[in-house]
Amino acid sequence: MEAKTLEKYRIWVEEPCFDLDTKKELEDIKENYKEIEDRFFKEIEFGTAGLRGVIGAGTNRINKYMVRKTTQGLANHIESSSEKAKTRGVVIAYDNRRMSREFTEEAARVLTANGIKVYLFNSIRTTPELSFAIRYLNCISGIVITASHNPPEYNGYKVYWEDGAQISSEKAKDIIESIGLVNDFGSIAIISIGEATEQGLIVNLDSEIDDAYIEEVKKQSIRGKIVKNVGQEFKVVYTPLHGTGNIPVRRVLKEIGFSNVFVVPEQELPDSEFSTVKYPNPEEKEAFELAIKLAMKEDANLILGTDPDCDRVGAVVKDRNGEYVVLTGNQTGALLVEYILSGLKETGRLGDKDVIIKTIVTSELGTDIARSFGIDVINTLTGFKYIGEKIKEFEKTGENFIFGYEESFGYLAGTHARDKDAVVTSMLICEMAAYYYSKGMSLYDALMELYNKYGFYLEDLKSITLEGKDGLNKIGRIMEFFRKEKLQFIDSKKVVAIEDYKDSSIIYLDEAREVDEIDLPKADVIKFILEDGAWIALRPSGTEPKLKIYGGVKEDSMEESKSVLYKIISFVDDLIQGVI
Repeated sequence: MEAKTLEKYRIWVEEPCFDLDTKKELEDIKENYKEIEDRFFKEIEFGTAGLRGVIGAGTNRINKYMVRKTTQGLANHIESSSEKAKTRGVVIAYDNRRMSREFTEEAARVLTANGIKVYLFNSIRTTPELSFAIRYLNCISGIVITASHNPPEYNGYKVYWEDGAQISSEKAKDIIESIGLVNDFGSIAIISIGEATEQGLIVNLDSEIDDAYIEEVKKQSIRGKIVKNVGQEFKVVYTPLHGTGNIPVRRVLKEIGFSNVFVVPEQELPDSEFSTVKYPNPEEKEAFELAIKLAMKEDANLILGTDPDCDRVGAVVKDRNGEYVVLTGNQTGALLVEYILSGLKETGRLGDKDVIIKTIVTSELGTDIARSFGIDVINTLTGFKYIGEKIKEFEKTGENFIFGYEESFGYLAGTHARDKDAVVTSMLICEMAAYYYSKGMSLYDALMELYNKYGFYLEDLKSITLEGKDGLNKIGRIMEFFRKEKLQFIDSKKVVAIEDYKDSSIIYLDEAREVDEIDLPKADVIKFILEDGAWIALRPSGTEPKLKIYGGVKEDSMEESKSVLYKIISFVDDLIQGVI
């Protein structure tokens, strides 16, 4: 273990600015040098828009001291932004996780100690409502305390700017620099919540924001009359997975006309331990076990589940054998693209400047569907912050944002929020399912129609967990290997081009073609474009100690797509295991 790592540990154990509970936690690991190294070999990274990590004492953990340091850096940046920035203030929301309310108050104490007004929700709220509230209140910034769908030992701190989107890469760079200048935990300005309230620096929010947000969500309805016709007989089972979605999702479904919504009782109320699921992640079928049991009992037409901060949503539908199957994020996204565009076209609301946005690792099925309607599709890097940046850019260029999505169950229709929104998407999925129900079809039937029309697209994701300092080094070696090797084939598929987002280049393996530039921000992603419309990409996660392998194919049948996709992902995985 490096001497500077041990010195950081010593400071946290001995300095008076750290409380007794923190010191006790660290004293208990004084003989465990591996644990000390993992907690102190670096500072928890301010990633794509903030912090996310395991709760605990140490610089590489999320705790009140790292929250204070991050907030002081943010406060310094706000103060330097403009004269009015401090009075415009920061709105903070939080979810139901361990320490979420405590971290919210720590952030508020630092901001107000720096003379910055803070707007506080009186209880848990969704991430998309936080995004909405920033512009509604004309705040300079926003913070949401959440770790999304991570296990219960995690929490996070995500920063937004005045447009309601997660902070841009350039803004994040400036804030990281500001955080880096905060070297002494004992010198961070802080006052009590009571003192801040007495000074008029804390404004407690009421239901006004909730009401305004729900009204904006309802404006995104495409075929509202359909719901009024079938909403009393169409059955929906919903699970908030112990998170923030329970109230807003049920409210919006009720207000647009769905009267048969059954909530999974064991998962209805907030629970920081997520006691009924291994992971509160609607991407995993295991998260829907209780919901499927309830759906079988009620003979439900549709199951929905949202993650703890309600920015992701998963849908479960009956296949032609009557079995409930979880749709992938790409499948739900493609269905929504078709539903939204066809509905807008029917009512004459589809314009020549309308645009759909997706990420570089999201299926091309949605692209094919959109282009059949004459609608442009723009690709961004992985992460909804980049979709938010495009929405802001469109305000100047004149394009009209219709829908944005990514394969990891994140979707947004409309511009009321600038981050993925599981409340509006839950409404649209229910409305879409009711529309097909009125035609004697299920969402599964609608998906099969898309496959038969556009081809059998199939995608998958494999994550390799590599924790700690050693894991970080391994991920670096793996990415370096794939950059240097310039693979000609992946399994039996010929490599047509290599897109390296780290140096913004596209290398075509056909020597007659020149190298192109990628007009996107630099990112540690490498993507291999294969023959026959297949592709595979590697990307280190920005929020977890994982290397992600994405793959996609398009074949003439689903069986063939499954076979080809399995082979190319397995081929890459075997190469990775050789590097590790």
